[in-house]
Amino acid sequence: MAEAVSRLVHIVDDVPELEDVEELTLVVALSGFLDAGHAGALAADHLQSLGDAPVVATFDVDVLYDYRARRPAITFSQDHYEAYDAPRLVVRLVRDSGGTPFLLLRGPEPDFRWEAFCLAVRDVVERFGVTRVVSMGAVPMAVPHTRPRAVTHHANDPELLTGASPWRSEIRVPTSVQALLELRLGEWGHAALGYTVHIPHYLAQMDYPVASISLLENLEIGGRMIVDLTGIRAKAAECDAEISTFLAEHAEVAEVVTALEQQYDTFQRAESTGASLLASDEPLPTADDLGRQFEQFLAGLDGPPEGDQIQE
Repeated sequence: MAEAVSRLVHIVDDVPELEDVEELTLVVALSGFLDAGHAGALAADHLQSLGDAPVVATFDVDVLYDYRARRPAITFSQDHYEAYDAPRLVVRLVRDSGGTPFLLLRGPEPDFRWEAFCLAVRDVVERFGVTRVVSMGAVPMAVPHTRPRAVTHHANDPELLTGASPWRSEIRVPTSVQALLELRLGEWGHAALGYTVHIPHYLAQMDYPVASISLLENLEIGGRMIVDLTGIRAKAAECDAEISTFLAEHAEVAEVVTALEQQYDTFQRAESTGASLLASDEPLPTADDLGRQFEQFLAGLDGPPEGDQIQE
């Protein structure tokens, strides 16, 4: 390992695989606030599974992570502790399905020192000659899973955009370190863009690989990569089948989804006429209406059923 370029990141001194690379993409997928449905994490898992993914940079997670807010897991075996699941925030060297190398930054979103973290990522970008940074994220929205998945495109240079944003006005939203990183990289003269997929709010707490496919498809375009989606498409098909089965067995939940579909279609018609996507007075189904029952249903798929009905 080389000496720390900054106090927060340690970077491998010699990476021969990157010596003759003219264009290099850094993919950012941090778990936490901007990862509804674990869509970004699942997409990162798929990218990392494409082949060997050695670590080329390591961040000092002890300085960035709030252990009391997000307590890591540890195994208690009869009379002792073992298998501590320590949080890691690392950059890995991966090759896409066409053999082209790229970097993957993943791990928990930092709780502290965001500005210092952005400077540390800048060190990684400049050390390895990264030509573009592409982030992946997901947010819960009042959208039904039966409609096409919307994706918000964003970039620190309009020329980097690969699609139109669904938003037609300025809005104020809680930020993430990925958003701040994109902003700061632009100020430092580095290209950065990203994709944020909209997740049905009643599925936001569960694995939703269907949305991961949208992220990876856009990543192929914005990151100039080739990604074999076969494995994750199979997981998405299983997820869709599980949701369909649940709705077929629970008419009251299906009715709520139908109402959400109608509202979504109303939003789409409003958008086509230039009106706001958000209804001002119409009530939206809440996570209490759907999420709890979906979560219990999907969580029970790994074990034998305990009864005919899912209890709240």
